[in-house]
Amino acid sequence: MATGRLEAFSDGVIAIIITIMVLELQAPHGTTWSALVPLVPVFLTYLLSFIFLGIYWNNHHHMLQATESINGSTLWANLHLLFWLSLVPFVTGWMGDSHFAAVPTAAYGVVLFLAALAYSILQSSIVHHQGEGSKLRKVLGRDIKGKLSLIFYLVAIPAAFISEMISILLYIIVAAMWVVPDRRIERGLRMF
Repeated sequence: MATGRLEAFSDGVIAIIITIMVLELQAPHGTTWSALVPLVPVFLTYLLSFIFLGIYWNNHHHMLQATESINGSTLWANLHLLFWLSLVPFVTGWMGDSHFAAVPTAAYGVVLFLAALAYSILQSSIVHHQGEGSKLRKVLGRDIKGKLSLIFYLVAIPAAFISEMISILLYIIVAAMWVVPDRRIERGLRMF
């Protein structure tokens, strides 16, 4: 199967997830600048989640550019990723509304970890379908950033019960690592 429908469906789902997330932002009750102060954690959480969703959208697009065809396993792996991404608005709202309380901050990390794991499974599904000689396999290499992201999330989850800010910092570090599109794929596609 070609990748067009999978990419179009995924683009639509991610757009809907972002829309749901922004609709969760509530206007302040006051009419002064100070009325916005209690909403700062909510907005910062929204911003971080928007960046993460943008990273997934961007890298998903790049990954599919290196994918020649997909199969049923890849479709299910993609749905698995979209499931975890669809929970981002829920944990974003919970963490922001609670002003970064321990349990919501840890739950945010759980969803990010499972989304990253699902993305890794999707990559593996594509490589398995195309074989070890596939373009994607060649450009991914050892995928150090992907593995490091999973480790940071695993550390951030229990760290939320020690200091929520440690977890938030780890989430920001992972976002900073990925905010530039995955250059391995861009470089690798130019080689083929």
